[in-house]
Amino acid sequence: MRELIIATRGSKLALWQSMHIKAKLEEKYPDINVRLNIIKTKGDKILDTPLAKIGGKGLFTKELEDAMLRGEAHIAVHSLKDVPVVFPDGLKLGAITKREDVRDALLSEKYDSINALPKGAVVGTTSLRRRMQLLHARCDLIIKNLRGNINTRIDKLKNGEFDAIILAAAGVKRLELENEVKYFSLIDTDFMIPAMGQAALGVEAIDKLEILETICFLNDENAIIETKIERDFVEKLNGGCQVPIGVNAKLSGDSLSINGVVGLPDGKELLYVKIETAKNAYKTAGSELADIIIKKGAKEILRRAEKMAFETILS
Repeated sequence: MRELIIATRGSKLALWQSMHIKAKLEEKYPDINVRLNIIKTKGDKILDTPLAKIGGKGLFTKELEDAMLRGEAHIAVHSLKDVPVVFPDGLKLGAITKREDVRDALLSEKYDSINALPKGAVVGTTSLRRRMQLLHARCDLIIKNLRGNINTRIDKLKNGEFDAIILAAAGVKRLELENEVKYFSLIDTDFMIPAMGQAALGVEAIDKLEILETICFLNDENAIIETKIERDFVEKLNGGCQVPIGVNAKLSGDSLSINGVVGLPDGKELLYVKIETAKNAYKTAGSELADIIIKKGAKEILRRAEKMAFETILS
């Protein structure tokens, strides 16, 4: 192989992620010319509508996938939490990188924690998962939709549109934006369970042996195990961006701790599930966790959650 093309969005975070992978490829294969093909996706163009209403996080991947299928790129680098669990024919998830901090973070110019927010504080997030868990803990908060790239979201906070915003800590750290606001407060995963795959990069690739073998060195064993569990959990629940689901698997030595949550976007009903298991059980653990929460009524809650989201929050 003489050239490898990476399809990427043009946001600062997407470019950081793609350049990060580009640098690793160039270090590993100095004889291969690695270049970027920057593509503006529908999700980048429509910024005044919640993602769930216009097709979910898959909007950020579809046009990159189309470019690969047209032969305009060999791989695409995504935040794994944005990658759907099913891939188009001809494409595969070729590598999963070591995870950054999996936690969500509260950013604010006035308040150093969720508990410090006053009654009626306006918090920005478009994530149904974050909305659900915030309102479950603090039903007095006002949650408003927040779209745009990380820099745009931080600008909206600093301009006074929100008292606080919630972002994935990993993206803020990768762009070294922790000091752009007065308070950057990490939220414990016991309080707010992250999205599946959060803080890992997923490298999607053309389903060709040469390409897959070229990028396989990017894989991180812990990340593969943890994110497989999380993605299996969401897949069995038939969940996506349109419903609030949180799941986090943590591998420590030979032990796995897995937490999951589903509920209504208004935070009034939540179902939690947690299991401890062995590392060698990871191939079935996500599905087993889903079975447990399904028996508790998760499918019915998610059906109601989707209806609620589209009739009220996303209307």
